[in-house]
Amino acid sequence: MWNKDNIKVSIKAKKAVIYQKKHGKACTGTELTLNLHCKHYKFILNMVNKEALDTLQKYGIHPSVQRIAIMDYLLKNHTHPTVDEVYVALCKVIPTLSKTTVYNTLRLFSDHGAALMLTIDEKKVCFDGVIVPHAHFMCKRCGKLFDVALPESLKDFLPAGSDFKVDEAHVYYKGVCKACAMEA
Repeated sequence: MWNKDNIKVSIKAKKAVIYQKKHGKACTGTELTLNLHCKHYKFILNMVNKEALDTLQKYGIHPSVQRIAIMDYLLKNHTHPTVDEVYVALCKVIPTLSKTTVYNTLRLFSDHGAALMLTIDEKKVCFDGVIVPHAHFMCKRCGKLFDVALPESLKDFLPAGSDFKVDEAHVYYKGVCKACAMEA
């Protein structure tokens, strides 16, 4: 079971390697405290959502500070963010975070079933931390994505006894959201 102490040990080991490369010498335990050298990691560990850790563990994903922060962001922000949006939100807290790390982490989550990769708009890829069956509505004016309850008639669309094993199903609606319709 992963907890804050396990993660702190992992962070300290990684920071020790960085410290040694930067300063040309090994650091002692006192030189490598989360308070002095890893303020952003300490912030993440203090703010970490247990649900994020549990989700990573449930899907067999090894937790790292970046993965925990990204999963926590997905679980707390149901905005269907892009890679850029996740990066902008988290790079202030984790200055060493890169867009490549965010992309690779979100792909990893998607590949393991911990998040959904949405390609409703061919111009951008969005990610969704809500993995229970639901549909999506995309407003053609503002471009926002909304979660929509899946109609009962679509939940069991394959006849009983069919030879298909469905791993994924995507239902997308496109139109104009209430806010944009009121502006017109």
